[in-house]
Amino acid sequence: MKTTTLTKRSVFTPQLRKRMLIGAGAGLAVVGFFVLTAGKGNPAWGDYWRIKPLLLTPALGAVTGLCYDVTEPLRGMKGWPGKVFLVLSALEFLVGQWLGLVLGLAGTMWH
Repeated sequence: MKTTTLTKRSVFTPQLRKRMLIGAGAGLAVVGFFVLTAGKGNPAWGDYWRIKPLLLTPALGAVTGLCYDVTEPLRGMKGWPGKVFLVLSALEFLVGQWLGLVLGLAGTMWH
């Protein structure tokens, strides 16, 4: 008779913090480049237009890191399904970063 031990498995991996920081850092680096190279910006944007993209884009970047972490069991599958999920997870990360940049710059640099 085969017995198995049931253990409680966490939804998140130990690398969650690292992945979220990488996502937030990547978002901050990209949006920081756009914000710093914009100069004064359009006067119609207001005086504090830089605050929204500098807060929103890194926050959404951290969410992309969270989503990447949640898909860890799928990426760990053996064979071609694991490789497919690896590519899909990388695409999710890139699309999520792009959408975070779009939402952060919406109403200012992104019309």
